[in-house]
Amino acid sequence: MQLPLPAHIREEEVIKAIDPTKDVDGFHPVNLGKLVQGQPGFVPATPYGIMLLLEHYQIDTAGKHAVVIGRSNIVGRPMSILLSGNSQPGNCTVTLCHSKTKNLESHCKQADIIIAALGKPAFLQASMVKEGAIVVDVGITRVIDQSKKSGFRLLGDVDFETVAPHCSWITPVPGGVGPMTIAALLKNTFQACNQRH
Repeated sequence: MQLPLPAHIREEEVIKAIDPTKDVDGFHPVNLGKLVQGQPGFVPATPYGIMLLLEHYQIDTAGKHAVVIGRSNIVGRPMSILLSGNSQPGNCTVTLCHSKTKNLESHCKQADIIIAALGKPAFLQASMVKEGAIVVDVGITRVIDQSKKSGFRLLGDVDFETVAPHCSWITPVPGGVGPMTIAALLKNTFQACNQRH
């Protein structure tokens, strides 16, 4: 199954119909419950990919304040759980922000790590980021651009050009979290195959 589904199809019912042992996207309530309880299961691919990225670059997250912008079940909530877990990467103090968060800029300015996953192009501006922050841009929005062969360009949730000079680490769009999501999905698929054989 590929999300998003057409509006007339109940997403929750389709997700529940998937065998949790084959749920390589990590969306089934069984796998999300295991994630919350710190039990082995399939982790949603995008947050898993971000954790793999942090691990690969040996970014020490312990004791850091992480702000996750976005509370979806696909990225925001699982990401907040993974970052707060007793692991490396992990052991963060996590603030989960969303559209109703008051003083969002203030929360972001305090963050050592920002995960931007809200789906609004160039939302995170330089004025919202403290010096040396780690910024992970999960957003990907197609914006019309007639100068491109495709007719569009891809923008993330972070205003990369203005934010990057203030960061110790930052992911680009495209080419950052996207490929890591695919890698994590393949790791989950390989794990599912091993468990069945």
